[in-house]
Amino acid sequence: MPRAPTEDQEQEVESALLRFWTPRDPATIAAFLSTRVYQPQSLVWLEGLDALRAWRAKHHIAGLYAVPYDAEVQVGYTTYPVGRWVAQQRRTYRTGDLHPHRFKQLEAEEMVWEPGDETWETKLAALRSYHQAHGHLAPRQNQTWLDVRIGMDLTNLRRADGLGKDPDRANTRAAQLAEIDADWNCPRRPNWQRHYAVLRDLTQADGHLPDIAPDVTFDGDDLGRRLTQQRSDWHKLSTEQQVRLGDLGIQPAPPQAAKPARPTAAAVPTAFERGIAALTQYIGREGSHAVPRGHIEPVTIGGQEHAVKLGVWMSNTKSRRAKLSGEQLARLAELGMGWA
Repeated sequence: MPRAPTEDQEQEVESALLRFWTPRDPATIAAFLSTRVYQPQSLVWLEGLDALRAWRAKHHIAGLYAVPYDAEVQVGYTTYPVGRWVAQQRRTYRTGDLHPHRFKQLEAEEMVWEPGDETWETKLAALRSYHQAHGHLAPRQNQTWLDVRIGMDLTNLRRADGLGKDPDRANTRAAQLAEIDADWNCPRRPNWQRHYAVLRDLTQADGHLPDIAPDVTFDGDDLGRRLTQQRSDWHKLSTEQQVRLGDLGIQPAPPQAAKPARPTAAAVPTAFERGIAALTQYIGREGSHAVPRGHIEPVTIGGQEHAVKLGVWMSNTKSRRAKLSGEQLARLAELGMGWA
């Protein structure tokens, strides 16, 4: 069975046939017609290349970029599976069966060949899409987007050596992420960054930050409550955070007026204090230290009246004098209590 002509042979035959001003050799025509089986394959491949170009143009993509496997593009009246076509070219390249001419054409379209690069570009594609939809790269850790676990991926990328141990590759990937969002590495907490991005977008949409009351939520975040907390905890924010919020018209909460001190309750006099006050009053009135055991002496201390069983108090105090402090004994001695 004769071998199919190579692509270079096809191009040579086509070139000769297209010279309409030269006589056509029957052998050349026969060679051209012998490619009628091979030629449709070339046309199919060119359709795929045109679809790839159309898909990149539609999505405004320039530079190295991995086409998702399920990507499709409208070509004429049909939908072309450009993602599956690209995957097939990659497999053909890995087996060494891709013609050099086609390799050069795909290289010109910034084809992603390596599996690692392909995985990375798939992540980048998901992150670009998420950023276009949300305006930030601070998703929750469990966030999934286009079947990519972008929340966990970003958490890992922010870690030491998260971009790879190869410095050149790490710098390239960091630049690609920064091109999507300069704050991708979240110098602040991701929750703060996500909340700020929402407030920023609201301000840009309305020309000013609208009034946001507590319990007004967006994407699971209580915007009003968090905004109130930002204003009250202004002193805890970094200077950059204060500047960013200030650019949105957000100002710290005014200082609260100091609450008047609650009146303290008058100290309750101890039993010893009540006894001393009653004894002092009794001696001043009666001029005697002899207090009947059953005598009750009413006395007012701090505006409050107390009924002191003065006779019983004196008897008990005398019997427990060994347990009294020196100050207490001194006060009793001043009132003429010789036993003190």
